[in-house]
Amino acid sequence: MSSSEGPVIYGRDLRVQYGDSEILHGLNFEVRPRETMVILGGSGSGKSTLLRTMVGLEKPTSGSVWVNGRNLATASASEMDEVRKKIGLSFQGGALIGSMTVGENVALPLREHTNLEESTIEVMVRIKLQQVGLIKFEHFMPSQLSGGMKKRAAVARAMAMDPEILFFDEPSAGLDPVVAAGIDQLILNLKQALAVTIVVVTHELASAFLIADRIIVLDDGHIIAAVTPDELKKSTHPRIQQFLNRVADTEAGDDVDHLQLFAE
Repeated sequence: MSSSEGPVIYGRDLRVQYGDSEILHGLNFEVRPRETMVILGGSGSGKSTLLRTMVGLEKPTSGSVWVNGRNLATASASEMDEVRKKIGLSFQGGALIGSMTVGENVALPLREHTNLEESTIEVMVRIKLQQVGLIKFEHFMPSQLSGGMKKRAAVARAMAMDPEILFFDEPSAGLDPVVAAGIDQLILNLKQALAVTIVVVTHELASAFLIADRIIVLDDGHIIAAVTPDELKKSTHPRIQQFLNRVADTEAGDDVDHLQLFAE
């Protein structure tokens, strides 16, 4: 990234609240052009809420989040449509439409948001499926795919509009280690082949250290680190050390003890 380039995404005092419960507590962060930023954290840390806010599915309670120069906190519906045309989101479970073939799922954004000829759309679908290793599965239904193949199909659909930013929500969740490693390699391949910014939400340490240029660590809605993988490994922050070394919370142990009392 040249020094003249500003961040593609950034947040300023970003707060998100559901009812009386504040989930994100005044976050300040930035994602640079063409970097892979991993948002790392345990369950309940706020990472999924942060992702949803970055893609405009949640509105900030206060503060701001900017994507490609647009403040999503104040953007109109038409402005949000323009932002979303330049981003792609691969959902955690794939979120493929079960009544459509893999090819039809990938073609859907192109048919909804462009005026391209059908022949052009068909070519583009094959290109995207080739990029994720699913060229032979264009006419398969989602129910005929394995978990890893569904994830790859979701990535192909996310890339359909040639987005400037790709978001991945827990890309390795629910996959065995070999298949998960294949998804990590796919992300690395896309990073090398495409001039895109990538944001990945995960709780998988191995994936984070492999694919990230920088890592944001969330803990209870607070950013406790925004560093390179090597810097994170050297961190002495107690919560980061606890996460890296898989040390259980004592509070969690107390909860288990109380539940055991009810079971007796």
